[in-house]
Amino acid sequence: LHKEEDLDFPTTLSFNLDEYIGISPTHDQSYRYFMDHELFNHVNIVKANTHVPDGMTQDIETHCMIYEATIEDVGGMDCQVLGIGRNGHIGFNEPGSSLASRTRAVDLTDDTIAANARFFASADEVPKHAITMGIGTILESERILVLATGANKAAVVTAALEGPVSVKCPASGLQLHPDVTYVITEDAAAGLTLKFRH
Repeated sequence: LHKEEDLDFPTTLSFNLDEYIGISPTHDQSYRYFMDHELFNHVNIVKANTHVPDGMTQDIETHCMIYEATIEDVGGMDCQVLGIGRNGHIGFNEPGSSLASRTRAVDLTDDTIAANARFFASADEVPKHAITMGIGTILESERILVLATGANKAAVVTAALEGPVSVKCPASGLQLHPDVTYVITEDAAAGLTLKFRH
């Protein structure tokens, strides 16, 4: 759309959900690298307006406070785009994360590490820690869009949409938001009892 229909980005601000701790922005598995190579380098966004947590920061706590303050200073996020992990995590908010949590350092679960191992040469190379935007921060977005694909997400999609709101399934906290849209493949929606548009 940018190249063919003049979709324009010079006033767009972006805030990534997360970044691995200990991985450089130039590492091919960093989220900064991904965003630059898959989107930012191909559109006319101002790089200074693209925010990704710094996994190499020496003072994580201060960095996270500044990240939160920067989001607040621009008036919050208009739209948050999320995936959902097999264990119900959103961002890197693993099960047990407070629904009021803010941007912070987190330990990744064995399940998340195993799921991400396919992107690294070996499971030993997968980072064990990350900086993630908190669930409380996510819930302050004006609108939320959740994408879920594949039969392996069916159980967690059902838990997130139809189960109780619980820290056991962080994505269930999205039930507390007034404007969430799920885009789900048919196999990922297999366990749902509610009606949805095809």
